[in-house]
Amino acid sequence: MATIKIKQVKSAIKRPKRQKDTIKALGLRKLNHIVEKEATPQILGMVKKVQHLVKVVE
Repeated sequence: MATIKIKQVKSAIKRPKRQKDTIKALGLRKLNHIVEKEATPQILGMVKKVQHLVKVVE
């Protein structure tokens, strides 16, 4: 399966707890942090929920 790189570009401060938990579950810790994940439907769904906070580099 393909992998995608996910980069956090906006802060999760003053965001709902659900969005903070999603960012944490993706493995992102701070701004400009990049993680590489498998492009599974679960991961893509999580990215879609916080698309305003992250950037996807394929």
